[in-house]
Amino acid sequence: MPVDNKRWTNASVLLLVSESTNADPVEAIIRRVRDTVLRAFDAGWTGPPFDPLKLADLLKIEVVPRADVPDAQTVPVGAERARIEFNPNRPRGRVRYSIAHELAHTLFPDCTEQLRRRARHGEMEGDDWQLEALCNIGAAEILMPFGSLPGLSASDLEMEKLLELRRKFDVSTEALFLRAVQLADVPCLMFCASRVESGSHMGRYRVDYTINSRAWRGPRLGAIMLPSTTSVSECTAIGFTASSTEEWDSRIGRQRVQAVGVAPYPGRYFPRVLGMLRPLENARAASSIPCIAYVRGDALQPRGQGHRMIVHVVNDKTPNWGGSGFAQSLRREWPEAQGDFRTWVASQRGALSLGRVRVFDATDNLSIASLVAQKGYGPSASPRIRYAALKQGLDAITTEAASRGATLHMPRIATGQAGGIWPMVEDILRMTVCSADLLVTVYDLPGAVAPLPPKQGTLPLFRPGPG
Repeated sequence: MPVDNKRWTNASVLLLVSESTNADPVEAIIRRVRDTVLRAFDAGWTGPPFDPLKLADLLKIEVVPRADVPDAQTVPVGAERARIEFNPNRPRGRVRYSIAHELAHTLFPDCTEQLRRRARHGEMEGDDWQLEALCNIGAAEILMPFGSLPGLSASDLEMEKLLELRRKFDVSTEALFLRAVQLADVPCLMFCASRVESGSHMGRYRVDYTINSRAWRGPRLGAIMLPSTTSVSECTAIGFTASSTEEWDSRIGRQRVQAVGVAPYPGRYFPRVLGMLRPLENARAASSIPCIAYVRGDALQPRGQGHRMIVHVVNDKTPNWGGSGFAQSLRREWPEAQGDFRTWVASQRGALSLGRVRVFDATDNLSIASLVAQKGYGPSASPRIRYAALKQGLDAITTEAASRGATLHMPRIATGQAGGIWPMVEDILRMTVCSADLLVTVYDLPGAVAPLPPKQGTLPLFRPGPG
């Protein structure tokens, strides 16, 4: 997606895009934060709640309390390092969000070139709001990263239920809405809008950014000006909600609008407004697209027609597939696949590096993808799964499967000897495979007990599963 230069003009934002494979600034900051979070998970970062102070420590970013700082700021320390300073006297939730916001600032390439801070009233100038908006998105991804909100249904997208989930998880409304729209299998679009406070459009509301669910089939709205009669304008205080049916753009027709007022941008008087657009009931029902199908059966006997690709996870220490579990069964069913893998490891230096993938064609319409995402093997006091490697490998598998027109089939990978938890793996599948509109079938053996969702305070502590 090309950058709308009329819309995005902030120098830091444009520099982020220039160094990213994502041309859209919203997608670019989300990808950069998620890559950072994956590495933090591998290093032992846990939650919920996810502590931004501990993340800063893992990233070797100094965080210093200073009572004379209004909220928080990022201060250059030499040419290559930055220090975060925050006011410890603010409410706990605000402190967490402010530190997460500043951590997002450190992910911009020019973060060490000047002091960055959440501006006081009247200090925000020109296009500063663009950088603030992206750092708000980054903060949301830090405080409620993927894997932290399993099991959303369509009914959970109702405003009151969303706000209830926000209180339960002790995160910002923005963080919750971002996660909800990314998990939804129904068409919906999250928006952030703000009131224009000067100029010819003063008093109107303008869309700042949008993020759509995978099932959304309309365009992603740009910097449109909302109708003067929109119910969004009713959210004049933090916590005020509104609901209506409106048409904002002829390309998407009439939509159900739900909105809530949240904290304003620094330097602004009126609240920002977050909300969801959803098609009317009949359109929503017709457009629901589940990405991951769960069935009882055997992943060694993948269902469906066309090219099918079985995916499994292996470790980085031996070319011999496991002494138990799915890999052992796979080796017995297709010994030639195990032989091909051994030959590949012997012939290619670094073949067992984390994140590598070997695809073997067992038949004309069946392939086996072996993904190196487990660090070592055997008993371990800590999980052996490496989520960054899992994502890297799934990216490669997605490209290969798309080129073959293949569907993917797997047990609950990475939840057995690797020690991972399924909600984390599921969200990585959504980030990779589902974003390419590929279909995934996950198999649980008949009679097996599927892993329970993790309890509060356990992510990403790991529960073994049948994968």
